[in-house]
Amino acid sequence: MIFGRTERGKPPVEPVTLKILVAGGFGVGKTTLVGAVSEIRPLRTEEHLTEAGRPVDDTTGVERKSTTTVAMDFGRITLREDLVLYLFGTPGQERFWFMWDELSEGALGAVVLADTRRLEDCFAAIDYFERRSIPFIVGVNCFEGAVLYPEDDVRRALDLDEDVPLVLCDARDKLSVRDVLISVVQHAMDFGSERREPVAT
Repeated sequence: MIFGRTERGKPPVEPVTLKILVAGGFGVGKTTLVGAVSEIRPLRTEEHLTEAGRPVDDTTGVERKSTTTVAMDFGRITLREDLVLYLFGTPGQERFWFMWDELSEGALGAVVLADTRRLEDCFAAIDYFERRSIPFIVGVNCFEGAVLYPEDDVRRALDLDEDVPLVLCDARDKLSVRDVLISVVQHAMDFGSERREPVAT
């Protein structure tokens, strides 16, 4: 799925590649989001949930979920002929958080996917990116039948800074996900330019 094409008669453009993380709680839709938009067959490291994991895997609200990501999801999307995003979905369960440092190396920015039924599950991801000054946006995944809350209420519940974008999305819909990724890139560019501005004396 290429959203930009090379014009006839022009030499191909060597694209800039950017790394975007997709983070959030267990069962929030990270694997679905990467799969919905990836133009290649996504790499998935999913394993079946087991009885041994029941004491540590909280499936409240996602009782039908039978698999979990144990390393990462990986996908790729070409936004324009000169811009390619590599997507890395992080594992959501606490026992796999040790992998986040490796996955976040060199990341331009991140999407924190949130489920309004279990907002507290994305606190760890928000805290992680805030502490490391990695620009991120929050994407509220609108599940079928989920209650939609006003943006201000969700922002307050997550204690988000005013400059952190919050967008509604459907992790199953590639156009919705594409718009989320464009928002991340734009926010990361704005974030970077603000950090480069000279301080007035």
